[in-house]
Amino acid sequence: MDIRKQIKDIVEADIQIALNDYIEKEGAQGVKGQKLNAKMNKSEVDKIIKEYKRLKKEEKSNLGAVKKMGLVDKNGRAL
Repeated sequence: MDIRKQIKDIVEADIQIALNDYIEKEGAQGVKGQKLNAKMNKSEVDKIIKEYKRLKKEEKSNLGAVKKMGLVDKNGRAL
């Protein structure tokens, strides 16, 4: 499955759950039977993918390996 579709499905589902919870909490407003649907823009999904790839690249770097060992602080300075 394409990573773009996976991210879009996850985010839309999360937003839809939040919308449904809000509607239940606040009570039904508007026309009876009216349903709100969450949609996500392709450019927003691309931003998430870009950030994900940046984080993965940073994690795989030499500095990332050193951070995993706990030899540097959160700013990358030696302890």
